[in-house]
Amino acid sequence: MATAAHLISSNLPSVKQLQCFLAVAHELNFRRAAERLCMTQPPLTRQIKCLERVLGEQLFSRSTHEVSLTEAGRALVARAESILAELYGLKSDSLATVERLRIGLTRTLNFEFVEPLNQQLARLNAEDDVETPNLTSAQLLQCLAKNTLDLVLTGEKGASHEDAVHYRWVCREPLFMALSAMHPASLKEKVSLEEVSDLPLFWFARSANPSFYDKCEDYFSRLNVTLKKVKEPDDSLVMLTHIARGKGFALMPQSKCTFNQEGLSYRALTDDASQRLNIDIYAAIRKNEKNKAVLDMQEMLSGIAAGC
Repeated sequence: MATAAHLISSNLPSVKQLQCFLAVAHELNFRRAAERLCMTQPPLTRQIKCLERVLGEQLFSRSTHEVSLTEAGRALVARAESILAELYGLKSDSLATVERLRIGLTRTLNFEFVEPLNQQLARLNAEDDVETPNLTSAQLLQCLAKNTLDLVLTGEKGASHEDAVHYRWVCREPLFMALSAMHPASLKEKVSLEEVSDLPLFWFARSANPSFYDKCEDYFSRLNVTLKKVKEPDDSLVMLTHIARGKGFALMPQSKCTFNQEGLSYRALTDDASQRLNIDIYAAIRKNEKNKAVLDMQEMLSGIAAGC
């Protein structure tokens, strides 16, 4: 059976673009729409701009105070709802559809380089199900509570979600030190924090991950030196550029130490530090979860601990 070429064109609106459009159309507020979709504002804005580019129409009028639908946007609302309703019906009516799980991965880690966890995710084709790869652990746990995700892989436990979330430990990700190749400590295979105490530590706010923050601060308090700290830039590449110029150092998950730049080096921590400074990865689901597929996946992920 021949298929019309225009129906398989790559230049068509995507389902995600239509979902983002409807969320903004209903909320008329990008921040609230992003929260509703359990994503951050920048990728939401990109989806809307891509949709406008594909359709060749401006869908929203935006000012510093309000967001409103254009005439083209108002016309699209009913059509987008109809298209998504048809797709939803296609999904629910198909008896042959294999249940797919909604998985969220913390942006703190690069799971492509966390073995053997990456192998398990690839084997499950989980990359097709990861709906929120760029959220923090705290944001992922909020999505879990709102039932927009089935299982999330977090860095450390969320202290405020103990009553509603069931955690299973998966594996431990070591921290490495990013420092300037000009610093004498970079000549060593393993570096202690005391050896770089002449540099400020690029550090994050406790609200981003209280459990991990407190674990690290507890270790810092036991050092013989007091670490100077500066706020880490929002852009990690900017931070690494500063580090390469000798303006500070940072503690980073090993899986994130992939950016190469002249003057930048990554070193393992000394044995004492590495035992205390690390990220425990947990597979988290709702405590009242009854879906066997979700329970089985958490069990399977927690079973790979021996390989990490």
